[in-house]
Amino acid sequence: MTSGSIGRRRGVATAGIAAAALVLSACGGGDSDGSGGGSGGGDGGSITIGTSDKITTIDPAGSYDNGSFAVMNQVYPFLMNTPYGSPEVEPDIAESAEFTSPTEYTVTLKDGLTFANGNELTSSDVKFTFDRQLAINDPEGPASLLYNLDSVDTPDEQTVVFNLKSPNDQVFPQILSSPAGPIVDEDVLSATELTPDQEIVEGEAFAGPYTITNYDQNNLVTYAANPEYQGLLGEPGTEQVNVRYYADASNLKLDVQEGNIDVAWRSLSATDIEDLRSDDGVQVVDGPGGEIRYIVFNFNTQPYGATTPEADPAKALAVRQAVASLIDREELAEQVYKGTYTPLYSFVPEGLTGAIQPLQEKYGDGEGGPDVEQARQVLEAAGVTTPVQLSLQYSNDHYGPSSGDEYALIKDQLESSGLFQVDLQTTEWTQYSEQRTNDVYPAYQLGWFPDYSDADNYLTPFFLEENFLGNHYVDQEVNDLILQQATTEDPAERQALIEQIQELVADDLSTVPYLQGAQVAVTGTDVSGAEDTLDASFKFRYGALSKG
Repeated sequence: MTSGSIGRRRGVATAGIAAAALVLSACGGGDSDGSGGGSGGGDGGSITIGTSDKITTIDPAGSYDNGSFAVMNQVYPFLMNTPYGSPEVEPDIAESAEFTSPTEYTVTLKDGLTFANGNELTSSDVKFTFDRQLAINDPEGPASLLYNLDSVDTPDEQTVVFNLKSPNDQVFPQILSSPAGPIVDEDVLSATELTPDQEIVEGEAFAGPYTITNYDQNNLVTYAANPEYQGLLGEPGTEQVNVRYYADASNLKLDVQEGNIDVAWRSLSATDIEDLRSDDGVQVVDGPGGEIRYIVFNFNTQPYGATTPEADPAKALAVRQAVASLIDREELAEQVYKGTYTPLYSFVPEGLTGAIQPLQEKYGDGEGGPDVEQARQVLEAAGVTTPVQLSLQYSNDHYGPSSGDEYALIKDQLESSGLFQVDLQTTEWTQYSEQRTNDVYPAYQLGWFPDYSDADNYLTPFFLEENFLGNHYVDQEVNDLILQQATTEDPAERQALIEQIQELVADDLSTVPYLQGAQVAVTGTDVSGAEDTLDASFKFRYGALSKG
């Protein structure tokens, strides 16, 4: 099939966005019918949500973080999406989606799709969306997820053909629902560079369940239900949603307790959550956990890394192995997180197909606990002089208020062994997210919120040669096995490959995972729908919420 760009007719764009009245009272302006799961029809009412998750950018090509994706899930359409309560992807603004050959995934769009500005949404926008992801290839963006995409054809205005490099890609439909998948308006966003957030908002380049009517980044964002949305999630349960951003989680807790906000979503401290469970004025809603916490090692700048004066791959590996043997996951889970996180001994979290626990056997005492003597022996065998000087960085505003306690305890665990001297530093997320990919941090904190519920999402972004971490880790065998598992149709064979990959990366330790967490939201007693959106898709969709 030949590639080509389809011309299209455009609707008349609206003149702009009217200034939105910012309703910040928890009472809002009238109530919805109280039904959750997106069934409220957007027939009135407002909800105010509080969060400490920061937005990097709402341009899908420029961010790969939970705070930014939370916005994208509300305002952009996807070809494939997950219905409430399920991790399985289904067509969203697509009428159908299927493999028409082993290397061709064909999507047919629904009739009459438009953006909020009146522009038609056609196959040309879809091709533009994925072409620009690959062309921009921003180091902070999700383009690495499109590793198997070769090209996109548009035989007509409603048909899109994704040409894949490797056949039978079992993951590609999930990737269309991931941060690489929000469909954007080619008349508003640039094809070659990131588009400023305000231009996207002023251009009304939205076709999801909501549009943005007021945008004050990381302060207040106001959403209105989008009557033109034709996707899988249906009409939102609430007409207007205000999202208020907090720098201090204690203020977030206080506001949800006092009814100044209706929902607190990411990130209250474990102590605050424990306290709120006994408060009759709120509801604490738990959902399945896919979040993980881990330390990333930069293979160039870590102790004995490739660009350091004392570069030595064997010594560098010994340092990583020693860290893996000294971290006390149980202590971190209980002392810092009061059981809202659990110890993690693998790269794929417990509960997903293919998850095993190689780190438990290979490091520490072999049963999940730390072991100073094993760490000492590993360092001595490699000829490493102790104490190792390790610079360790964490973000003080992105992974919740307990990050300071978390990394203070990790520092103590490493230093109390006598084998490490840790220079612990912290940086705010907007600077942190840029510096970590520019070799500034030898070792640093990250958390992962899955894009889709498959083991591949815990392997591909981290361990392919062109990976999201940008930490200079390359292992050709791991790379080839990751590509192989993604195109293996037999479930048992694919599971065996996923397990093999975990064993290999456990030997290399480009990352050291240590905690797995659950999803938790705190709502007012008159709010429903939180349990519907705290599902195994790991996407917090505002349209499921209503207040009555």
